[in-house]
Formats: sequence, C-alpha cells, structure tokens
Amino acid sequence: MSLNLSRRGFIASTAMLSAAPVVARAAMSDVPDIAPQNPLVKQRADAQIFRHEDGWYYMTGSVPEYDRLVLRRSRTLAGLATAEEAVLWRHLSSGPMSGFIWAPELHLIDGRWIMYFAAGPSGGGEDVFRIRTYAIVCDGPDPMKGKWSVLGQFQAPWDSFNLDSTIFVHRGKRYFVWAQREPGIETNSNLYIAPLATPLTLAAKATRLTVPTLDWEIQGFKVAEAPAILARNGRLFMTYSASATDARYCLGLLTAADDADIMDPRAWTKSPEPVFVSSEVTKVYGTGHNSFTTDEEGRDILVYHGRDYSAITGDPLFDPNRHTRVQRLYFRADGTPDFGIPVGNGPLPGRFSPADRKEAFLAHDGQRAIVGQAALPATQFRLAPARVSGSVTLSPIDMPDYCLTSGADGRIMLAKAEQGADFVRRSAFVPRVAPDNSVRFTAVASPDKALAHREGAIILHQAEDATTRWLSS
Repeated sequence: MSLNLSRRGFIASTAMLSAAPVVARAAMSDVPDIAPQNPLVKQRADAQIFRHEDGWYYMTGSVPEYDRLVLRRSRTLAGLATAEEAVLWRHLSSGPMSGFIWAPELHLIDGRWIMYFAAGPSGGGEDVFRIRTYAIVCDGPDPMKGKWSVLGQFQAPWDSFNLDSTIFVHRGKRYFVWAQREPGIETNSNLYIAPLATPLTLAAKATRLTVPTLDWEIQGFKVAEAPAILARNGRLFMTYSASATDARYCLGLLTAADDADIMDPRAWTKSPEPVFVSSEVTKVYGTGHNSFTTDEEGRDILVYHGRDYSAITGDPLFDPNRHTRVQRLYFRADGTPDFGIPVGNGPLPGRFSPADRKEAFLAHDGQRAIVGQAALPATQFRLAPARVSGSVTLSPIDMPDYCLTSGADGRIMLAKAEQGADFVRRSAFVPRVAPDNSVRFTAVASPDKALAHREGAIILHQAEDATTRWLSS
C-alpha cells in the first residue's frame, strides 16, 4: 500500500483492504487518499495515464479487440479502475484504418485534443500489419464529450511500419518520438525523434536514436518501440520496450543530459541491461509499453502492462490479458530511476524509514529484518489485512509468502505465513498514525510494544519510544 500518512489517508487505505469490494469501489472516486490496487484496469494494454492541469487523470490504451479508441478519466488514480469509459472512435469499414488499432496516446496541442494511434487495413494476412500512425482530433475542450474526427496520417520519413508515437516539450520545443522500420535495416522497429512542425508533420530531418542489437532487445523479434519520456534530475530518461510481446517483453532506457542536443544520437546513452523485466517472484510477465504519471502527492508513478501468467497459446498479441498496472518510481542517490521489479497484484506496497534515520529503510536480508540500505524490492512492504480486526501483516514484495513476525525474544524476522492462532497474533500489527504523520506498528501479541529499530535490527520495543516511529516514503 502506498500510504498517505495522514489519519484520513491511512484509515481510507486500510479500509479499502478490509471492506467489501463493492463498498471499496464505490468510495474510490470520493476519497482522494485511497491507494490504487494492481491490476489497475484489466485488459487495457499499452496504457497512457497522465494527470492534466485540469486536475483529472486521463487514461487510454489498446483494447483486446483492437477495434476502437477509448478514454476514461477520474479525479484519482485509483478511480480509473471503475471510471466510465467513452468510445471516441471506431475503426472504419474499409481502407487503411479498418483493421487493428493499437497504442493510442492523448495530447493537448495548441489548444486541441489530439489522439495518436496506429492502424492497419482489414482483410487478413500480412496486410493487416501494414501499420501506420494516424490521429483523430476533438472539436471541443472536453475530450470525453466532444466529437472526434480523423485528422490525418503522420507523415513519417518512410512509407513503412510505424507506431507508438509520443510527444514531449523540451526547452520550449515540441518533439515527436516514434518507432519505425527503416528500409535497409533488418529490424522490426527502431526509435526516431524529430521536432514537430504541425501535429502530423516534422520540422526537421528525423534522428535515429537506437536500433535493437542487444540480446534482450531481439528475443523473438528485433524491437525498440513504445518510447516514453521522463524529465528529472537534470536528465531526460526515455524508456522503450524491446523483444516479443510475451514474457520476454521488457523495458530499456536511453538517457541524455537536459542541456544536450537531443537530436544528436551521441547525446543518448543506452542501458546495457533491461531496466524492468518479468518476475517469477511476483508473477507479472511481459512488463512493457509504459508511460509515466504522478500520484495525488506529486510522486512519480510508473504505468505499464503485464500478464498474470507466462504461458500463452498462439500469438501473444491476441492474448487479451495484458492489464494496466502502476507502481511508485523511485530514484537512486545519483538521480537515475530505479524501476525495481513489478510489485505484483494487490495494494501498492510502501517503504518505511525510521523517523530518526530517514536515510535508511525497513528492509530484509534473507529472513533477517533490518534497517539500512538494500535493493529496492527488499525495502517495499505490502500491508494486507490480518485476521485480527484492525491489524495488518507486512510482507516484502520479493518474498510475498513471508511476513514480519516476532520471536519469543522480541526480535522481528521474516517467516513463512502460517494459519495457526499463535503465528497470526505474532505477525499482526495495528498501524497508528500520529499527529506528525509518523506511524507506529503496535504488536497485537504485545499491545504495549511496537516495531522499532536497534543497531540495524528490527525488534519490539516500548510503543512510545522514538525508535518506533516510521515515515512512509
């Protein structure tokens, strides 16, 4: 669970875990502090989520039928799960936009709402993969209620397979980034960038940013696609998706300095390894085609799709269960993003630092519970309702079958979850939020004690001691 450490926020978040699903869903649009759960939206791939200046979260993505463009919005990130979805446009009965529709993105350009998407003709065979990029435009200020019509086709450098366009503004100039198959290069797609002159035309010759050549980029297909931009810490980070769309699908990263000439491919550095991959531990597969947004507190959120299983019959593109997922995006001390691992299904996990050691985290080293530095997944704990009313268990996302529990000596460790009454009591903690927004996890087995830290270890200690206060980060 990603906690807003206020009394209302914590109560709302924990209530969502224990309340009946119907009640929780009804409250999502009305309670800003409720945290999202994964998967956020089922059967929506290639998701784009952004928070607009009007205060709404907007979301679009590919539907399993690949036959229409959709849009939903909500005042909260969690509310997208149940928000009403509008159909903006359907593929045509014939012609180049009568077949598959992929990977839409919504942008406001010079006061007009424009949705880019990739489409091909119907008819079967290889011709359906004659994919090109098009755009539709809204006739009014409200993209959910306005009338949408075809604006036209993106004028790409070559008449070849292209898709997955995105737009960003950098130093006052609007750029277009997309994936395309370039004649003479034997790949499925490479990444390109150019400044925009109009929504459908480029203002300068395109620059090829990257070609898939590394082992993890060419599994099944030679792919670099689905670029997404995040500007942070004096740099531009461009994620992209690589390889086939099954469990081998993954994210790579290009990085450029904020003041670099981003039209020069030498300004961009490619990550030698993928930055986000499928996880056998959390059972999320095919993690890719991401976007970025922020939560209600302004913290960075990674948006992506993934399946709950790795075994697929037939073409992965026609498996419908690529679900939209979200999770916090953290940054290392050097300012680079740490994607961690897909956090798995359920409420978003949190990270907790001692109030008196804010540079350290509640973490684990194997089954040892510690306070200190550790790999990101070892510092992310999911809070789940325990069998004792009002209490929770704390489980690290990279050991989801384990939870924190107290021993006879008061030392806290990780143990595999059991159903016995004694274990349930020793692994149940009541979170109590203080006026300073710190939280204490009071032990059900010892109500006068709470989770505390001492010399790098986690113990039970007198609940009012300063070492029992934790901050969510």
